Parts: sequence; structure tokens; C-alpha cells
Amino acid sequence: MSVKIAYFVPCYQKYYAHFERIMVLSDVRLEVMRYIEEKLDAIMAEFLKPVEEHWQPADLLPDATQENFLDEVKMLRESAKELPYDHIAVLVGDTITEEALPTYESWLMDVTGIDQHAPSAWTKWVRNWTAEENRHGDLLNKYLYLSGRVNMRAMDVSTQYLIADGFDIQTGRDPYRNFVYTSFQELATNISHRRTATLAKQAGNVQLSKMCGVIASDEMRHAKAYKTFVSQIFEIDPTGMMLAFEDMMRKKIVMPAHFLRETGVQIGQTFSHFSDAAQRLGVYTTYDYINILDSLLTEWQIAYIEDLSDAGQRARDYLMALPDRLRRIAERTKLPALDYQFTWIA
Repeated sequence: MSVKIAYFVPCYQKYYAHFERIMVLSDVRLEVMRYIEEKLDAIMAEFLKPVEEHWQPADLLPDATQENFLDEVKMLRESAKELPYDHIAVLVGDTITEEALPTYESWLMDVTGIDQHAPSAWTKWVRNWTAEENRHGDLLNKYLYLSGRVNMRAMDVSTQYLIADGFDIQTGRDPYRNFVYTSFQELATNISHRRTATLAKQAGNVQLSKMCGVIASDEMRHAKAYKTFVSQIFEIDPTGMMLAFEDMMRKKIVMPAHFLRETGVQIGQTFSHFSDAAQRLGVYTTYDYINILDSLLTEWQIAYIEDLSDAGQRARDYLMALPDRLRRIAERTKLPALDYQFTWIA
């Protein structure tokens, strides 16, 4: 055997062993996804609604076919004038996040166990979830357009950038990691929209409050569905699910708009300012992140999961200790100052 071949044999063996492990993991994931798919029709019936029973953006906006359309638009614009700067910034950021839906659908369709070219309960789930989510950006975009408070071209540019730039949420194609992410992220968007609704109501803007409220309600239903997927995985692959949960929390859950930018700004830079605005406004804070983690530990009964390997037990120990660790860090975090002007706000 030549020196060159002798050198590459152990390298090849190491690569093959890694590849073999990945294939075994993939096979397990596929079996788990098939197991959940058998129950998907019931899950969809519980957590998704028939199209004809749903609210649509037109139900919550001035009706252009009516004689009083301009009067209603005038009232909408008057109420929008009272919204603080940070409130508008958060609404715009939320809208752009919702409108980057093509990225989210294509990502979910690529998860192991989901094949968009083969009709299945999983593809039906993704498409129906997407259809419900699509209404959110549509509604908020129209509201902001009518409000007169937003530079719509600048907002549209940011939306196009975000779809073009995509995102990197570090889940790969792994359904376990993806469902941890969606459970967390849907709860985060529920909090953000629900708090925005509360602030709008306090400002006397009942119309905007109702809009954000119905979006928040959708997000909670979706969160419950994804949490159900994770609960079912814990029943049949507790160690694999625990390790995936730990891995996602070590990486930290990033929001889907973490690449958000404006013209002339680097990828992700605008998202940092958007997050600051949300923190100042109190619609989504560091403590909300920690509280979501706490709620998932309780929901999935992490402290009581049985049949874990040694690695799974260590992962659980890490997860159970994480909220207190994050709270200690949060206590040292200062509220960011208002020192940035968004191009979105007129």
C-alpha cells in the first residue's frame, strides 16, 4: 500500500463512520415522522381552521367598495398618529417578518420526512400552515400603507432583502430541531403580537388592537401544534429529542428575521435595532425568551422524561439549569437607548 493510500484509509473510515451515523439518525427521523404523520389529520383538525371559517384581511380593514371608505381611512390615519415611534418600528419589523413567508415554506418543505413532490399529510400541513400565516403580513401591510406613517418603498426594500437573504436558524433538515424552533418561535410571535395589541388598545386604537389580537391567536394555535409534535417525539425517541432540544438552546433561538436590513446597511444590522425597539416597548424582551424556555420545560415535562441515555440526562441537566443562568445574565443587561432612525418611518 502506498504512503498516500495508507494516509487516506483512516480518513475515509472516519468519514464513512460519520456518514453511517448520519444515515442511521436520518432513518430514525423518517420513522418518527411517519409515526406522527398517522396522527396529522386529527392535529390539523384541532389546530388549523377551514378557509371559509377564517377571518380575512378585508374583514378588518376599510372596505373600498363602500361610500364611507375614505371616512374610515381618515379615522384609521388619525388613530395611527398617536402611535409612538418604537410602536411603528415594531409593527414594520413584524410585518416584514411575516411577509418573508416564502423562505419559511421552502424551509419546512425541505425537512427530513417531508417531500413536497409527494402528496402527504405533512405537505398538507405545511401548505395549510403557510396559507394561514400568509394573511398576517397581508393585513399588517395594508394597515401600514393606509396609516400614512410608513415609507412603504423602504419597507418593501427590506422585505425583498429578507426574502433574498433567507435565514440561518441552524436546524438543518432535522425535524427534531425544526420543531423545537417552530414551537419557540410561534410562542415568541404570539407574545409580540399580543403585547402590540395591548399597547394599541391602551392608545385608543381599537382597530389595530383587534388586528394584532387575531394574528396572535393564530400564532398560539400554531405553537400548540408544533409543541404537540415535540411531545410525540419525546414519547418514542426521548434521548434523540432531548439532545436536539439541548443543541438548539445552546445555539440560542434566533428570530426568523435575524438577517433584516435596510438599504446601505449590512445583513442583520437593522434586526438589532428592531430588537432594541421591541425591548424598549416591552413587546418582546430577554425575559420573554427565558419565560418561553421555562414554559417549554414544563409543557414537555423535561424533568420527568424517562429512558434517557447518559448523554440525554446531561442534556436535561443543562436545560433545567438554563433559565436561572439566563436570568442572571438578563439582570445585568441595560435597556437599549433610542439612538437609531429607521428609513421605514415617514
